[in-house]
Amino acid sequence: MKLSIYQVDAFTDKLFGGNPAAIVPLTSWLPAPVMQKIAAENNIAETAFFIPQGEDFELRWFTPELEIDLCGHATLATAHILFTELGYTKNVIHFHTLKAGTLTVTKLDDTYSLDFPSRVATPCELPDGLLSALGSKAPVEVLSSRDYMLVYEHEADVLAIRPDFGALAKLPIMGIIITARGDHSDFISRFFIPSAGINEDPVTGSAHCNLIPYWAEKLSKNELHAYQVSARRGELWCTLKGDRVLMKGKGVTYLKGEIYVEMD
Repeated sequence: MKLSIYQVDAFTDKLFGGNPAAIVPLTSWLPAPVMQKIAAENNIAETAFFIPQGEDFELRWFTPELEIDLCGHATLATAHILFTELGYTKNVIHFHTLKAGTLTVTKLDDTYSLDFPSRVATPCELPDGLLSALGSKAPVEVLSSRDYMLVYEHEADVLAIRPDFGALAKLPIMGIIITARGDHSDFISRFFIPSAGINEDPVTGSAHCNLIPYWAEKLSKNELHAYQVSARRGELWCTLKGDRVLMKGKGVTYLKGEIYVEMD
């Protein structure tokens, strides 16, 4: 079986920045183990697969290790390919997902706006072993939803953290968000998810589903400018809108080609 494949750097306007995602258009779903093998072979943070559903699309995301419930950058990347490579002519795309409901991407000139569910994190205790695995001083706040979120006082505190990813991977934790007020933005963040085969994710839309409602309340504003300060660095323009979050970013196509998959 021959399939088209694309790779996009998302949440950036510069090639080799932001977060890379692979996109594989399908006409019908492949078996989940096959999609997982393709994602493992790609060996980047996420591979997105989509199929048509009337005028809309169904969308799924796989890390190299597992199928994940929500992914922002691969959703943006998929929309970018539909708009720029596959002839989609409307300004709005509706993606139907298994666990995150309907996600909407709107094209605004060369920028894409993602409409995602807000995930309000609640205060909790620091899990045993997390702080030592991060190798950091104690945060000023600890919260959780799907992922843990550790809030630090300064941007420099976040930049200084050098995790022991082997130790993090052994903890019964999905992902770890670390964040602080930004020196040149409203807030900055980093995201670690070694349990899914990704040590540090370059730019994470799903983490901002937690970050946006938190910082909107702390800063008493619903319009926010954010950086994810990974080595590849990503930039997001964010809005809290009730129980939804809007994230705006750009995308750059890096690769398009074909893959060959044998079905058992």
